[in-house]
Amino acid sequence: MPLYAEGKTEFFAKVVNAQISFIPDASGRTESLVLHQHGRDVPMKRINATEAQRIEDFVAEKLKRQLPSPGTEPALRRLIEGLRTGKPNYQEMGPALAEATRQQLSHLHSDIREAGSIQSIRFVGVGNGGVDVYVVEHERRTLCWRIGLDSDGTISTSWISPGL
Repeated sequence: MPLYAEGKTEFFAKVVNAQISFIPDASGRTESLVLHQHGRDVPMKRINATEAQRIEDFVAEKLKRQLPSPGTEPALRRLIEGLRTGKPNYQEMGPALAEATRQQLSHLHSDIREAGSIQSIRFVGVGNGGVDVYVVEHERRTLCWRIGLDSDGTISTSWISPGL
């Protein structure tokens, strides 16, 4: 997605309402950035080229294999149940996802409660960025869930859309 400069360290996107601020260290070298989106500020630390290549290789291999990461289905089941009851386990989420979930809990709780309990979950593939994609048949609605876990099993990303 193209980014447009607002200043030396400030950029914005046109296709989504998002801004990025690059944060320099004392020598002027960028050490991190902050993504400003949906009323949240999400800090991201700079990583070295070796780590970036490791991540890129991991995602490429995951996309090639099209297999779910270990633990994503059980984590998804727990997440859905927590949202359905209105009591998600924030300890199982990364800080950014936990904050987004807190902000959206009323809406998420209502939607998942309306969809009903889980009837079945089917892995359908690996999506952009290496997240696992599942189709979840609820009692009254089919929903498509995307979920990614950090290396420690913490849910780093999750989002929902109408089913396939």
